[in-house]
Amino acid sequence: MRRDSIFYKIFQQSPSLLFELLTNPPENADKYKFDSVAVKEPKFEIDGVFLPPENATPGTVYFCEVQFQKDEKLYERVFAESSLYFYRNRDRFSDWQAVIIYPSQSIEQSDTRPHRALLNGDQVHRIYLDELGDIRSLPLWLAVMVLTTVEEEQAPSQARYLLTRTRQEASAPVSNAIIEIITTIIAYRFEQLSRKEVESMLDITLKETRVYREIKEEGLEEGRKEGREEGREEGRKEGREEGREALTHIVSRLLTKRLGEIPQDVLSVVGGLQLPMLEELGEALLDFSSVADLQAWLQARIN
Repeated sequence: MRRDSIFYKIFQQSPSLLFELLTNPPENADKYKFDSVAVKEPKFEIDGVFLPPENATPGTVYFCEVQFQKDEKLYERVFAESSLYFYRNRDRFSDWQAVIIYPSQSIEQSDTRPHRALLNGDQVHRIYLDELGDIRSLPLWLAVMVLTTVEEEQAPSQARYLLTRTRQEASAPVSNAIIEIITTIIAYRFEQLSRKEVESMLDITLKETRVYREIKEEGLEEGRKEGREEGREEGRKEGREEGREALTHIVSRLLTKRLGEIPQDVLSVVGGLQLPMLEELGEALLDFSSVADLQAWLQARIN
């Protein structure tokens, strides 16, 4: 599940949300904008940067890192990137702060002693989502963030609660954005389920959102990319064949992940499909719930 991208979507919709996590937010928190910046020599890509308004006096720049996997050199990287970017843009900012968002303390880097001065001061803020409180007592946007951490068996009921609450509390543009993010969270957490099963779980139509299309295309894009790269190296003809083979591998892997063991004769039929039909199969496979569905789909198109 790509939680970092989900959080950055949340921040794009509501940049001031970051400051609701902090004890002492800046007075002009509602005027900050969210961005992604590149730092050269060496080049770093910092995905989460909150920039103060340009028409104000030099303000504080905030760096945000969402970390859901253990990284024993996270602080080394974050502080190096933040310090270098601040150095390169010293005239624009008066200070910098860093916010690290974890699902729980267990994910935090083990050896923090080299960074004790920063971590024990007021410049770095460590947020543990499981310590923010119950979803039903939190502000709506914060509750959506915490939804990424709840146990799988609780996620559907909590998501339905948030969808209902969103429709009641949020205006139309904000409501649509929150619903999109909630469905994205659940669709990624339950990617083994069919679209209809997820729709039933949430009482929502996924075709009304972008998430269904995005999830279907993720596996296909890997095959297309590999095919394009091979095509550049080996020529157009060989590239098309390599791309077909790469996409065959991706689609077969997705089918196995979704349906379990696939009979060899069925995999052989899939392996013989041409590129356009492979892409069509990649679009359709999320609606399959059994090998029989796959066989019926193949028979309808080949015959």
